[in-house]
Amino acid sequence: MQQDPAPFSRHLRVHRYRDHTVLEFRGEIDIAAAVEIVPHLDRVTTRPDARIVIDLRSVEFFDCSGLRLLYRARSQVLDHGGQLHLVCTHPLTLRVLRITGLSRLLPPHPTPDAALDQPETTSGTL
Repeated sequence: MQQDPAPFSRHLRVHRYRDHTVLEFRGEIDIAAAVEIVPHLDRVTTRPDARIVIDLRSVEFFDCSGLRLLYRARSQVLDHGGQLHLVCTHPLTLRVLRITGLSRLLPPHPTPDAALDQPETTSGTL
């Protein structure tokens, strides 16, 4: 796995893995973190045919600001003909994704390999 020498912010680390850009969210993903993450998220998710993995395994707290980031990323990637995969293992975050229905639009996987080994479909429907 190739990794950038430093994170873009304390809440985001970006690296390449299996021809995908991995956005690794870290720490507490709240409104303050979202403000830091959005410019970097927009830069990679609006590229034509972007292949993105959002990895939430290093997240300790995840609120509605995090949900908005995921929905924003999904919309932008799909609007530009790309693929988006989600990695998440934290029980509370998984519960929030399930309760809000976002897990149907962006099914979570336990590892990047598990996410990338799925068929090319990247989103469901409500």
